[in-house]
Amino acid sequence: MNLRDLSYLVALAEHRHFGRAAEASFVSQPTLSTQIRKLEDELGVALVERTPRKVLLTETGREIARRARGVLSQVDEIKAIAQRTRDPESGTIRLGIFPTLGPYLLPHVIPRLRDRFPRLELLLREEKTEQVLHMLREGTLDAGILALPVHDDSLHTEFLFEEPFVLAVPSGHELATRHGRLRMDDLAEQNLLLLEDGHCLRDQALEVCHLAGAGEKSGFRATSLETLRQMVSANVGITLLPTLAVKPPVAQSTNVQLIEFEEPAPSRRIAMLWRKSSAMTPFFEALAEVVRGVPGELFNAQGCATGQPSGPSAVAHSIP
Repeated sequence: MNLRDLSYLVALAEHRHFGRAAEASFVSQPTLSTQIRKLEDELGVALVERTPRKVLLTETGREIARRARGVLSQVDEIKAIAQRTRDPESGTIRLGIFPTLGPYLLPHVIPRLRDRFPRLELLLREEKTEQVLHMLREGTLDAGILALPVHDDSLHTEFLFEEPFVLAVPSGHELATRHGRLRMDDLAEQNLLLLEDGHCLRDQALEVCHLAGAGEKSGFRATSLETLRQMVSANVGITLLPTLAVKPPVAQSTNVQLIEFEEPAPSRRIAMLWRKSSAMTPFFEALAEVVRGVPGELFNAQGCATGQPSGPSAVAHSIP
C-alpha cells in the first residue's frame, strides 16, 4: 500500500467516476483503475461497486477512503512542517470562511496578512458553516473562520472579535426617523427578511426575532446579504445586517437606512478554528492575531453612513 494508491481511492470517492477521478489525479483512467484493483487485492476486500453508469464505493471502501483522507492530510501537514522549518512564514494554508462574512472581512484582512506573511500562499474557500466544518474534519481545510458557537471537541477555537448587527429599513419605514438607539422590543410584531436555510446568519437572526417578539416575512428567503440589502432598498421589508456588511468598500444602496441597537446590541461572535491535532497551532495563533488586529471602528455602526445624522442623538443613517 502506498500514498499514491490511497490518493486514487480518495479521488474516486469524491468524483464517483473513473474518468473524472483519473483526470483529477493526472493519470490515465486505465492506470487509476489498475491501481484500485491492486489495492483491493492487497487488502482482500472489494472497495468499489462497478456499474455501467456510475461507480459506488462499498461500505468498507467508504470507511477506508475516509481514513485515507486523514492519512493524506497528515502527510500534507508533515510536508508543511518541513517547509515551515526551512522558512517559518512560507507555505500554503487552506482557509475556509462563510459567505456572510468573507466578502466583508477579507478586504480588511488580506493586506495585513500579506504584510505580515509575504511568502504565505493563502487558499480561500467560501462555504456555508456546515461544509467548512466537514472539510476541517476531513482535512481538506487547515483552518476556518466561523461564527460561534461551534460544538466539536476535535477543534480548537480561537476567539477573534464580536460583530454587532444593525437594522436595515427602507427610508420611508416607521423606524427610519426615530431618535436614539433601537430597543429590542421595538422589533415586536415586525416581520424580517431572512436568508435561506443553511446560513448561520439565518439562525442568529431568528434568535434575535425570538428575543424581540418579531417574526419572519413569509414568501421570501434570500440567498445572500446583497439580495437582502436590495430587497430593503425596494421597500420589500426590513432585515438585520452585520456591521462589516455596511462598511466600505461595500457599494452604496439607495433608500436604505440603518439603525443601531442600544447596548447590549445583538451580535455574532467570530472565531478561527483548527484541528487540535494540527502541528501548525503556533502559526495559526499568529494568523489569528493578525485577523484580531483589524481596526475596532470596523465594528462600530457609526461612520458607515454616506451622510451625517440629523441631530446629536439620531442613529438612523443612509448606508452603503
